[in-house]
Amino acid sequence: MMRKSWEVLDVFKPAIGMVVVHFALTGVNILYKLAANQELNLRILVAYRWIFATAFLVPLALIIERKKRPQLTWMVVFQAFLCGLFGGVVTQNMYVESIALTSATYVSAMSNLLPALTLILAVSFRLEKLMLKTTIGKAKLMGTLIEIGGAMILTFYKGLEINIWSIDTNLMKHNQQQNGQSNGNGSYFLGSLLALGSVISYAVWLIVQTKMSKRYPCPYSSAALMSIMASIQCVIFALSTERNWSAWKLRWNLMLLIAVYSGIMISGVVVILIAWCVHVRDPVFVANFNPLSLLLTAIMESLLLEEKLHIGSILGAGLIVCGLYMVLWGKGKEMNEQAKLVPTPSSTKFDTVVVVTEDDKDISKDNPLPKEQHGQNEFKTESKTQNNIQT
Repeated sequence: MMRKSWEVLDVFKPAIGMVVVHFALTGVNILYKLAANQELNLRILVAYRWIFATAFLVPLALIIERKKRPQLTWMVVFQAFLCGLFGGVVTQNMYVESIALTSATYVSAMSNLLPALTLILAVSFRLEKLMLKTTIGKAKLMGTLIEIGGAMILTFYKGLEINIWSIDTNLMKHNQQQNGQSNGNGSYFLGSLLALGSVISYAVWLIVQTKMSKRYPCPYSSAALMSIMASIQCVIFALSTERNWSAWKLRWNLMLLIAVYSGIMISGVVVILIAWCVHVRDPVFVANFNPLSLLLTAIMESLLLEEKLHIGSILGAGLIVCGLYMVLWGKGKEMNEQAKLVPTPSSTKFDTVVVVTEDDKDISKDNPLPKEQHGQNEFKTESKTQNNIQT
């Protein structure tokens, strides 16, 4: 009985891991909104996030991958620089600024555009074929268009306000009036552009990271290299905008909490959990949990920050999620078809074919050849399956 219980638990471990991931991501979204409300320097906050991430990931990489790490080349260093630029500086700074100007729920909904935007970039750079004549290609295209339509509704249409519950736990009450006056329509539109820009930058990072993984197949070391590059770049960017050293001083306050939590928990533990879930299951399984972060963020933000939901927000987010699952369905089918084309061990073995001519038959009747001489009439042909997989 106990053994069966452990077997059931093993089956659900990846799902439990992804639930933990999205609870952690929800927490950092709420903390970023609180940081913006308290007028903390968000650029310095992002810089400290990557500094703490580096302090966590570098020792981990040195311990786990000390014996299997390949030689570090200049191309890998350059790719790590690009990963730090797009995955660290651009993505994270745009992300936190968009949360400050809009809401954590809105930015979380926009993050679900990632598969569609990654598909658009991959097709644009000829890294993937859309194959519109197939059901898979049509599903991915339709899902992409639905996601874009949902993002436009989410941005340009609010509609009626929806009051689900009323609990007096507003953590931003002391500064809500000031923020409400400063965040007008212009700021909201700018926040929308920043949210979209962060997703595009993240999609570029995924493409560069994929190429880097082929040259340097060490996930912990790759993450450590990226965090080092991101730390340097974020510090330079933050110093160019804030040269008052008193703003960099860490105290026992919200700045330190967010920096440690986002650096160690999000850039460290969450990245490792996602990598483990991808290894145990597959990328589509991991991506299927993305809407959970949107749901949790909407609930927590309305409970703790009294963020109001609108018809447009729900409709736009719903369309984005529907489009997301259409793209993921097409991608899952595509991965299954590619898996069927992978050669099996039986298809790569050598077959021996003996070619016997009429002259050989006559010779063998009257004067049989020695066994080793017969071997000269044998030809080995190699039958291997050649797969040209276009992704």
